[in-house]
This record gives sequence, structure tokens and C-alpha cells, in this order.
Amino acid sequence: MTRTASGRVAAVQLNSGADLAANLAAARVGLEAAAAQGARLAALPENFAFMGAHETDKLAHAEPMNRGPIQEFLARCARELGLWIVGGTLPMAIENDPRRVAAACLVYDDQGRVQARYDKIHLFDIEVPDGSGERYRESASIAPGALQAVVVDTPCGRLGLSVCYDLRFPELYRQLARAGAQLLCVPAAFTERTGRAHWEILLRARAVENLCAVIAPGQTGTHPGERRTWGHSAIVQPWGEWQDAGTDAPTATVAALDLDAQAELRARFPVLDHRRLS
Repeated sequence: MTRTASGRVAAVQLNSGADLAANLAAARVGLEAAAAQGARLAALPENFAFMGAHETDKLAHAEPMNRGPIQEFLARCARELGLWIVGGTLPMAIENDPRRVAAACLVYDDQGRVQARYDKIHLFDIEVPDGSGERYRESASIAPGALQAVVVDTPCGRLGLSVCYDLRFPELYRQLARAGAQLLCVPAAFTERTGRAHWEILLRARAVENLCAVIAPGQTGTHPGERRTWGHSAIVQPWGEWQDAGTDAPTATVAALDLDAQAELRARFPVLDHRRLS
């Protein structure tokens, strides 16, 4: 059987802060690096355009759908670089709710047109259980998205969308697989503590249990408010093979996907067909 690679994909790792213009410039560097390595689809991390010291700081950068500097940046990069881009998350304005935004993940085609939108469903309202006192309450400034799986056809396969904390809810990924997803995207800003414990375990589990490739671009390093993120942006193949950034610095991790090989794997190891729960 002749196998044709389905294209190269990239996970762009960033260290975003409170300077919107500087963050967009850094994202452009990462996207250019992805394109230079032959990627057809590149994914940016959660909060790629802005990470302030306080959760509510993002409200100042909320954009209405189809307008605003962040969305204009993504569309322009997609057109100029000839890339499909998964725009991590950006703060999307909510009508009649000025105190909260949607954490929106937009997918742009290589002509700069929006092809899909997913709003983060699961919000990170936790205290890290290690005695550190590290707490987060995303629901104070973010409204959860609709309870639906979002998939979109791309040149690299049918892509299922999710964001960061969603990674801990396997039922979402099974819905994406049942909707035809061949690859999954998990833009993230995983904390250093939780990332060290669970990032690789969870990503590999989501890949293996659904026989899907996973693209996982992450934030890395220290951000305003002394928040620390784990980095280790990765691409995971459907059998669990792991390729990560190999550095704590901003970078682009690129790998080839092969949908023919994935289809053969699913035929020989039909775990998705063996599921007996409704």
C-alpha cells in the first residue's frame, strides 16, 4: 500500500505577557518558523495574544466576532504565510455580559477565512492540591462554551477542537472522535505544577484511546503575576509516539501526519468500533 503523508503540522510554543503587540510579534515569528519547516497547519497556545497579571485584565482586549486586532492578525498571517492557523484562544466579547468573555479558539484557512470556532467548555476553577496555595477561577471572567463537539476539515485531516483544561474530560474527545476527528488540538497554558504531573500522560491517553494525532501548543515560562506555565509543546501520533519542543524557549515543533497509516491502524486495531456504551 502506498502511503501519502497528509501534511506537516506545527505546535507553536510562546511566552506571552501583558504587551499585546509584543505577543503578536512573537506569534508571527513562531508561525513563520512553522511555515519555513513546511507546516500546512500551525496551532498557537491558549492566551497567545495576552496574559495579564489578573484574570480580568483580558476584558480590556475583548473583541467582537470578525473584528479587532487579534483576529485581523490571525487572518493576515494565514493569508501571507499560506497556513491554516488554529488561533489558540482569544477573549471574545459576549453581548450583554461586559464582565466575562468567551475563550474562543478560531480556525483560519490559508486564505484568512474563519472555518470554525470553539469556545472553551471546561473552566479552570481549582486549587492545586499540593499545599502551594495556587488557585485559579476562570469562571469569574470567562463564560463556558456550548456543550457541543466542534470538528473542521483541514488539509491535514478532520480536526477536533479543545482547550487546556478540557484535556481532563475524555468524554469530549470521544465525542470528537465519533464526529470523525482524525487529529485533535489542545492549545494550553498548563500550570508548571499540573503540567509536570499530568501533561504528557493526558495527551498520550487522548491520542491512544481515540487513535488520533494530537497537536498541543503550550505557554512556557513565567508570566505577569508570577504565573508559571509548563511548556513542553508536543505532537503525539495515534499510537502514542511523542515529539516535544525540547526547550523551554518559544519555538515551533513540526511533525508529519499520515492519514493512510492512521486508517490502517484503526482497521487493524478497531478499538473505536468495540465501544459498548451509548
